[in-house]
Amino acid sequence: MGKLFGTDGIRGEANQYPMDAVLAFSVGQAVTHILKRDNHCPRIIIGKDTRISGYMIESSLEAGITSMGGDPYLVGVLPTGGIAFITESMRADAGIVISASHNPYQDNGIKIFSGNGYKLSDAEEETIEAFLRQGNLPELVPPPDKIGRAYRIEDARGRYIVFLKHTFPRRLSIEGMKIVMDAANGAAYKVAPELFRELGAQVDVIHNTPNGLNINDQCGSQFTRDLRNRVRETGAAIGLAFDGDADRLIAVDEKGREISGDQIMIICAKMLKDQGRLKNNLLVSTVMSNLGLRVACRTLGIDHHASRVGDRYVLEDMKRLDGIIGGEQSGHMIFLDHHTTGDGLLTAIQLIAAMVIEGKPLSELAAIMDIFPQRLINIEVGSKPEIESLPRVVDAIRQVESDLGDEGRVLVRYSGTQNLCRVMVEGPCENITETCCKQIADIIREEIG
Repeated sequence: MGKLFGTDGIRGEANQYPMDAVLAFSVGQAVTHILKRDNHCPRIIIGKDTRISGYMIESSLEAGITSMGGDPYLVGVLPTGGIAFITESMRADAGIVISASHNPYQDNGIKIFSGNGYKLSDAEEETIEAFLRQGNLPELVPPPDKIGRAYRIEDARGRYIVFLKHTFPRRLSIEGMKIVMDAANGAAYKVAPELFRELGAQVDVIHNTPNGLNINDQCGSQFTRDLRNRVRETGAAIGLAFDGDADRLIAVDEKGREISGDQIMIICAKMLKDQGRLKNNLLVSTVMSNLGLRVACRTLGIDHHASRVGDRYVLEDMKRLDGIIGGEQSGHMIFLDHHTTGDGLLTAIQLIAAMVIEGKPLSELAAIMDIFPQRLINIEVGSKPEIESLPRVVDAIRQVESDLGDEGRVLVRYSGTQNLCRVMVEGPCENITETCCKQIADIIREEIG
């Protein structure tokens, strides 16, 4: 058995190892066994997005948990941020999200939150993996009278909406604001429209008819064409695009232009700074963030820190450096003064609050950051050797870095959740950036593609 947990839980093609019913059953058993204490029955929240394989994984986790003497609480379809919130607010022992986030429907995943609403640490994930490797979980099950019971929580969506509304300042109003949202046929398809209608907005929703096979399919935060068009057609003030589990947000301004996660972060960080609420004057992003974010932070007098790629590393650095706002260019953002994990709906509320407070359209707010031309190429790879062990790739990277000098940068890394090598290049103009990125990508494709 190889390493199961990647940068965001266990992930893979549904109904194939490791994302099959057998492993999900064992994960349910292992998590429950670890949480067992004397005279205590572990309570574990289970939620999912809209993938067809979610039914299979949910049932297997439920069976694994009950067989080990735990009580699973099923919340059904709910965004990742909602499941983390319910876990913490119910004082449950853990929460499990069944989702492959922005991946297509064929994939699925399992990510686990501890009882305090934070994702598990590397050490905690290694403990679960150790039990799975030992293969002795069947020997640890309790007697028949100690088997657990499953429950269904019917009002989870309403509880989550109340929590989110409380993060929007009561003195502000968005009554009558035209908002278009793209639910990616995913976990936000019910809760997001309800939330913003309860706040008084005029809501128009697209891609909100999930059928188990259309999640993230040419829609959501990775494909904003339909949303951009609808914003232009309707004259909406803002467009909101979520991904499959709605932990990401990409916005569209009133002119129909896409607003990246970096731009959303700097808008919200400026709002906090202006209000004297930007703790330690710090914004945390990842090394993938656009150079323009660093420049904007410097211009606004905000300290900037770049973490490793992955929301867990952003969160680690936020906690270590005592910051309250951080995230990724992809739109995965954490507002630590409100929540313990990335939440696209919460991010949307904070972005709209900034618009109302400033009294300016989103296009003007986004203008505080210039975007350097950036090209990202994802290459499917058959293996993931250390980049430094590939001499031709190393030489290509060094050559591009030498050519760009101080006017750009190169970042090459493997995806933590997919068999992809990501090549990112930023440069002084589109043509040079494109040429440099392809130069490196072609060599990688020849070596390990």
